[in-house]
Amino acid sequence: MQLIRGAIHHYPTATTQYHAGLQSFADGGLLIEDGKISDIGDFSTLKAQYPDAGIVDYSGKVIIPGLIDTHLHFPQTEIIASYGEQLLTWLDNFTFPTERRFEDETLAAQMAEVFLTECLKNGTTTGLVYSSVHKVSTEALFRAASARNMLTVAGKVCMDRHCPEWLQDTPESAQRDSAELIEQWHGKGRNYYALTPRFAPTSTREQMAALGELAQQYDDVFIQTHLSENHDEIAWVKTLYPECQDYLAVYEKYHMLRPRAVYGHCIHLSDSEWQRMADSGAVAAFCPTSNLFLGSGLFDMAKADEFGVPVTLATDVGGGTSFNLLKTLGEAYKICQLRNYNLSSLQGFYMLTQGAAVSLGLNDRIGNLNPGSDADFVVINPRFDPLSQLRIGADSTCEDTLFALTMLGDDRATVATYVAGQPQYQQQEV
Repeated sequence: MQLIRGAIHHYPTATTQYHAGLQSFADGGLLIEDGKISDIGDFSTLKAQYPDAGIVDYSGKVIIPGLIDTHLHFPQTEIIASYGEQLLTWLDNFTFPTERRFEDETLAAQMAEVFLTECLKNGTTTGLVYSSVHKVSTEALFRAASARNMLTVAGKVCMDRHCPEWLQDTPESAQRDSAELIEQWHGKGRNYYALTPRFAPTSTREQMAALGELAQQYDDVFIQTHLSENHDEIAWVKTLYPECQDYLAVYEKYHMLRPRAVYGHCIHLSDSEWQRMADSGAVAAFCPTSNLFLGSGLFDMAKADEFGVPVTLATDVGGGTSFNLLKTLGEAYKICQLRNYNLSSLQGFYMLTQGAAVSLGLNDRIGNLNPGSDADFVVINPRFDPLSQLRIGADSTCEDTLFALTMLGDDRATVATYVAGQPQYQQQEV
């Protein structure tokens, strides 16, 4: 039994009232037992109630739920910040050659370690992760995440056309490999599987149909793919699937539009697509740094609000330019400014924690610090360098502190990241 002390902020329930829904304890305590949160409240009260608990004192620091990144590519870790190109040429010139190397199980295991360390160093405890087309790379990622006891949603990328021949699978192998991975990993420990067609242009109708069969057979698995990121991509889909009324209709046709389906980008959707997204319970993953880096466009939060589509935030590494979700939130704020939408730091904080968990149907386990939830949380030092010490006062509000960190913060602010009650990352003293 451990009692973790610090300033605590989290959303205990689903809400759209981001000020009223926030639960805070200026000098708070988090009681951890057997990898779960068993109590939360004022530190002095919990200390008196649980005199035998060992105390871990983070006074002056901020404790928040582990952050949830809903769209990122682990094989692209090493090509982050590669110069130039828009989406389709970026895939050809950087992504595909790099992902070829992940047929090597040893390399995939090494890169999984690097990838997960970067996530934890930046306070991310759960990711919805794209692997490569190789089954062994997905297995390597699940093994590495399981060693840390991280709640991970991941899937083998499926693509059987419009990519190099040496990176293609087939409808049959995509279905077989995905089914075997589901049986091996989905719901085992803290692992979940996501059916992962890269995007409609790289899958034939036969492959989409094969994956659609799995989506119907395994109705509790996740689905992750890309949607309406780039104008050229959208035009390409129209030529490849002329029988479908729009891009979303391709996934709809193959039984992939449903709850727990997470669509990356969703920048250029029609009103009809927004409405069908909302009706289905699918989720839009807003990827601000990659949208800017690849010149794809500006996500429309107002449209998502209008139609009631759940929106989460994502780094989209390696098209995205940072593993840090607070910094990613800062870029989302700037995009929303250009769209005349007021994205507050509290709304963004909700989107990175409880909001993401609710959208994914995982809020009974992650996204909050409620008793009974898994003890995934991050300890942040908001005054981590001279400039942040100047900007953020000791008595700054949660909202102001978070906003400043989205503009000024990086992994130096992460003191420790706990996964299921164990510190899986701790900042080294210099």
